[in-house]
Amino acid sequence: MKSSSGSPLMRVRRSRVHGSGVFAARDIRKGTRIAEYTGDRISHAEADRRYAHKADDDNHTFLFTVDARTVIDGGVGGSPARFINHSCDPNCETVIEDKRVFIEAIRSIPAGAEIGYDYMIDRDPSDPPNIDEIFACRCGATACRGSMLLPPKKPRRKVAKKKAAKKKATKRKGTKPAPRKAPRKAASKVAKKAVRKAAGRKRGR
Repeated sequence: MKSSSGSPLMRVRRSRVHGSGVFAARDIRKGTRIAEYTGDRISHAEADRRYAHKADDDNHTFLFTVDARTVIDGGVGGSPARFINHSCDPNCETVIEDKRVFIEAIRSIPAGAEIGYDYMIDRDPSDPPNIDEIFACRCGATACRGSMLLPPKKPRRKVAKKKAAKKKATKRKGTKPAPRKAPRKAASKVAKKAVRKAAGRKRGR
């Protein structure tokens, strides 16, 4: 995209973070829509098929999840936005409007500064043990979490004892327990996979 004066907002060049990066060509104000992430729009199944033979230690990805059905493969006909690197202290964020992905500044960016946003790549049970090493982050931020992946989810605390105590208390009061809700139908494997790939983030494959 270009500024109101017609000059480009960003330039692609070598980055100390990783490979090619995107840098502000001029001062960019907070709230500015810098670029659109474009490319071949495909299904999750097609994305999996295209990169099925990708090496396990390859962390390079141009895949961006739009929703449970659509992925943008920036490696095919993509815009320069595909070169924007991950940052744990981002100066930009991704915004989805009408199934299109835009990169917007969340703070003022001085000319020459590298543009970055949090990839928020999901973890998966099938990930190898060294997945954080494969997707290591080198953004250099003070609060760098060391990985382009989202932090591991904390296990839920067991609430069985609390439920049992609540049940006993209900009996002592002589009140009827609330009616149980009908169990939900189990989601198909495809649906579960789609839910895991939440919108607005890069995909690991």
